[in-house]
Amino acid sequence: MWRRPAWQVLRQFVRHDSDTVTSLVLERSINRVQLLGRVGQDPIMRQVEGKNPVTIFSLATNEMWRTGDSEVSQGGDISQKTTWHRISVFRPGLRDVTYQYVRKGARIFVEGKIDYGEYTDKNNVRRQATTIIADNVIFLSDGSVRDKV
Repeated sequence: MWRRPAWQVLRQFVRHDSDTVTSLVLERSINRVQLLGRVGQDPIMRQVEGKNPVTIFSLATNEMWRTGDSEVSQGGDISQKTTWHRISVFRPGLRDVTYQYVRKGARIFVEGKIDYGEYTDKNNVRRQATTIIADNVIFLSDGSVRDKV
């Protein structure tokens, strides 16, 4: 029985046609984040020379759980962990509305994607940053004291 080399068999399934885009098979993937929390600081708008402006603010989300033997029993202490997220808004209309109306303490819902990046700080140290790039911001409160109670 005649056997073909493995590379010939593999070549039948993998096409290397760089001239046509239609030959590429692209996988679908998802990078979506949904956050519900309170704004930690009033938004700031930054603009780097030659780039579009961006509105940046922080958002706190809380996770709560009961420590103890059983979740059914009412005994045990309640523990809480707060996670801070850096939110960036680039979309022109949303960026401007967010900058104008979001205030510290406001309860908001943010949809977007996670972006991992690097930057060099003032001391020339390379640092990593995780940012949520917001596609949608829904205002749930104005941040007044009565909303917090």
